[in-house]
Amino acid sequence: MTDTDITTIGADWAAWQQSWDRQQEWYMPDREERFRIMLDMVEALVGPAPRVLDLACGTGSITARLFARFPKATSTGVDLDPALLAIAEGTFAGDDRVTFVTADLKDPEWQAKLPYDSYDAVLTATALHWLHSEPLAALYGQVAELVRDGGVFMNADHMIDDSTPRINAAERALRHARMDQAKSGVLDWAEWWQLAAEDPVLAGPTARRFEIYGEHADGDTPPAEWHARVLREKGFGEARPVWCSPSDTLLLALK
Repeated sequence: MTDTDITTIGADWAAWQQSWDRQQEWYMPDREERFRIMLDMVEALVGPAPRVLDLACGTGSITARLFARFPKATSTGVDLDPALLAIAEGTFAGDDRVTFVTADLKDPEWQAKLPYDSYDAVLTATALHWLHSEPLAALYGQVAELVRDGGVFMNADHMIDDSTPRINAAERALRHARMDQAKSGVLDWAEWWQLAAEDPVLAGPTARRFEIYGEHADGDTPPAEWHARVLREKGFGEARPVWCSPSDTLLLALK
């Protein structure tokens, strides 16, 4: 099934998930690799049956891969986006291993909505760059309170080192050239949301989503060293990258 077929199938949640994955993979062709390393480190540090908080979960991409690899895991997905949460809830309907929570991560009381006081692992990918540095640092403090001793937090995201502008420019130029070559038949961000807005099931949630966020939030992308330092300051014992690409980093913090 192609992305353009979705308008004819309404709430076919598997198709929406596939379409979201294809759109994201166009931007990040190594997306599955970062998920694999993330779950490798979950297994290494907290075992194969973890209680996970899928932070800024979107459509539940991390939760889907978590359950495929660790069937005895449990997950709490938290997000504010009503359209992506609709897809997540539709995808996992009837699966009692997962609970979805609508919450704004900039709300200082968002943790109160969670079903558990602590988690073995808090995982997030390509989401927290929507926040500026100050609210992100505050969020890291809240995450540190949620992760049990010996538990982990992992964030896979854009972490840009501004001290290497020529390297950054060359990497960006090559990445965008390759994206242009791979564009045929793939929806970009704006096209995907336009399709969601035209779907009879997702039109309402999509409209609410744009009322909340606009086109795209304007956050920060500090370097990995900043993330590691702030996470240690907020209560983690160790923090460092465990995977990186020329543009992105998977940073792990151990409580």
